[in-house]
Amino acid sequence: MTTIKALLEQGTTTLTRAGVETARLDTYVLLEHVLGVERATLYAYLERTVTAEQELTFLGLLQRRRQHEPVAYLLGHREFYGLDFLVDARVLIPRPETELLVEAALHIIRERLAAGTVPVVADIATGSGAIPITIAVEEPRLPVLYASDISEDALAVARSNCHKHGVERRVQVVQGDLLEPLPSHVDILTANLPYVGSAELAALTADVVDYEPHVALFSGPHGLDLLARLFTEVQRSAKLSIGSVLLLEIGYAQREPLIGLLRTALPEAQFVFKKDYAGWDRLLQVLL
Repeated sequence: MTTIKALLEQGTTTLTRAGVETARLDTYVLLEHVLGVERATLYAYLERTVTAEQELTFLGLLQRRRQHEPVAYLLGHREFYGLDFLVDARVLIPRPETELLVEAALHIIRERLAAGTVPVVADIATGSGAIPITIAVEEPRLPVLYASDISEDALAVARSNCHKHGVERRVQVVQGDLLEPLPSHVDILTANLPYVGSAELAALTADVVDYEPHVALFSGPHGLDLLARLFTEVQRSAKLSIGSVLLLEIGYAQREPLIGLLRTALPEAQFVFKKDYAGWDRLLQVLL
């Protein structure tokens, strides 16, 4: 019979040899998942044996991780802003830096609620729905939010997450491209649009390139194509007007080209860049 200790050692060795930088951590996470226990239990019962079925399941996950499949896809979920979201290969895995966008959105929403107005909030390219669902959970005073994506596969995941968090009646999931599927007026628009350039492909890890959906990652050679299209649509559309706010996650080296795009498409807009915890530009806030 195989012990917990033996599986931990085997897993760490296997993943280390495969070049997985987080080999030990990933091994613990996968075994915790298979056994349905917390980390402390693994430490406390290293000599406990596992069933043949548990061992087989763990080794199957280990083999997939050895091929650099992301842990979040192996587990089928990922934590974001303290909430648990279902994820799979149909959607981008939520990143911690996107929590900055949620925090900024909540700040503006609460300012407007305090002033006596209930803003219309929409999230485009929503993927798993992590952004609008988190906002809905954190701010129950919002009666409705909109979540759109061009991918019906992604929206299926978003709908599952809406149900999981009990906000399916408040978060309206709609399919379409950029502003097209949104209601007639939006006060606060959030978006984590694809902003990685195809020229950056070689710098990305296998976990990202081989498994996460490219439609949710790449946007032209410099990662700016969709953002440029969005600015043009905002300028031409009546769905966002004076006083509306755009909150956009951006790439760390996109400040200067984005300033140029904004000055061309939205010359009257006021904007500010905000940095992530690593000190990189990560959030663009635009006041129309």
